[in-house]
Amino acid sequence: MNDLCVDIGFKSVNHYGEQLCGDHLDVVEQGENSRVIVLADGLGSGVKASILSTLTSKIISTMMSEGLSLEESVQTIVKTLPVCSVRGVAYSTFTIVRIVDNVSAEIIEFDNPKTIILRDGKNFEYNRTEMVIEGKKVYNSTISLKDGDVFIVLSDGCPHAGIGNLYNFGWKREEIADYMLPVVYAGGYSAKSLATILIDEVNKLYDYKPGDDATACIIKVRKRQAVNILFGPPSDRDDTQRMMSLFFSKEGKHIVCGGTTSSIVAKFLNKPLKTSLSFDKSGIPPIAEIEGVDLVTEGVITMNKVVEYAKDAVGDNNLYEQWGFGHDGASLICRLLFEEATDINFYVGRAVNPAHQNPDLPINFNIKMTLVEELSKCLKQMGKRIRVNYF
Repeated sequence: MNDLCVDIGFKSVNHYGEQLCGDHLDVVEQGENSRVIVLADGLGSGVKASILSTLTSKIISTMMSEGLSLEESVQTIVKTLPVCSVRGVAYSTFTIVRIVDNVSAEIIEFDNPKTIILRDGKNFEYNRTEMVIEGKKVYNSTISLKDGDVFIVLSDGCPHAGIGNLYNFGWKREEIADYMLPVVYAGGYSAKSLATILIDEVNKLYDYKPGDDATACIIKVRKRQAVNILFGPPSDRDDTQRMMSLFFSKEGKHIVCGGTTSSIVAKFLNKPLKTSLSFDKSGIPPIAEIEGVDLVTEGVITMNKVVEYAKDAVGDNNLYEQWGFGHDGASLICRLLFEEATDINFYVGRAVNPAHQNPDLPINFNIKMTLVEELSKCLKQMGKRIRVNYF
């Protein structure tokens, strides 16, 4: 059985002074293990480029989601795209990556930079077949997926970074690959984090005044990793044994959130609960340790911070450096969920904590349930498989 999956993340930076990005990326699922990723780059920048790139990516992704072949979709979009009368080039370029059953990837490129593939610690060179559709050159490649592969899909704003400033001829494709290799193989980074690191460097090379829209989409091939979260005791005390047994019978890493929950787990495992005496300046309560559990944290306050980080992570990812390098409970949970996990199982207790019934505290039972719902929603947007079990 194929246990591979793909982690997809992207990051963009706008042309300096523009409110809208001229690049647009769409991801469409075709069944459980197949996806179509379309990165379109509109000519120029601003509103016109944004409209054209959005139109291009939406047309291609919609057609393919309805079952049309790659060739038909490309043919339609190439016929549809107008050509600039002054520059003689198409108003929008694009790259399509179609993941098939998590086994292979088909890449189709029209005037975008050639996709970089990192494999086995090297810049993997692959063959491309040239097709001429409606008088336009389109390149096609088919790659068998391998655990650890990283695809780097770029708009031309990335290789153009540094022109006339740090580099005479921009940031060459080979140089981008060389920059990303040690980052990728340092291990632990999610696709979104890798895209953020790359675009941050692009922005730096532009001296933080990008001369073009720049987008990087990272497709990371990896094996599935389960993470299980226990949050709160069950509403019926008689369900405690069943809840604990189900939680610890699951493969993968285990996170326990909440003071009462931690005490129940320690009793179930017959292991001492050791609370950390170090208090992080972030304001998040300290973590604890129980032998047999990967991470033990406080409950609602910590999870509220995790949700805050999750909402940012599916957007601009501006808070990455906080949770990516922090040592508090919320940061540790984020790294496990955002970067390590592909499958996340929640075990949520519905018991009402008497401490949360104080009217002076902004915490109640509904907030606890809402946190789980909001976090699950964000994790699904990251492409995670989510299952929530209530007790």
